[in-house]
Amino acid sequence: MDGFKKFLLQGNLVQLAVAVVIGTVFANLVTAFTEGFITPLIGIFGGIPTFSDLYFEINGSRFLYGAFIDAAISFLLTASIVYFFVVLPVAKLMERYVKAEEATTRECPHCFTEINKKAERCPACTSQVVPETAV
Repeated sequence: MDGFKKFLLQGNLVQLAVAVVIGTVFANLVTAFTEGFITPLIGIFGGIPTFSDLYFEINGSRFLYGAFIDAAISFLLTASIVYFFVVLPVAKLMERYVKAEEATTRECPHCFTEINKKAERCPACTSQVVPETAV
């Protein structure tokens, strides 16, 4: 029983559970945005297409390829919204943040190992290097 309790209280399991919950709520948010704003915008330009009724039959078995088309379009819309409204803005924000932080390391010109900017000798290859000073 102690092993099970330890497993449940591990940091990775708790982080995964939180990620799943946040991911589910975020998926609901993206779906609501798509259905509330994007789909009506598409409808302005000629109606909202629906393919869910499309199918073909072979020996009495129904293949609902229209449902697949609807799901593919929904996936593409959702992926586009997530990319343009979440991924790109966060990437730009992170880029600004990284530029604001000054790097404290550099590459050794001899062995290409990461070394401190203030180092006078590479700890990996022991080559003498000129320290970089703050400008």
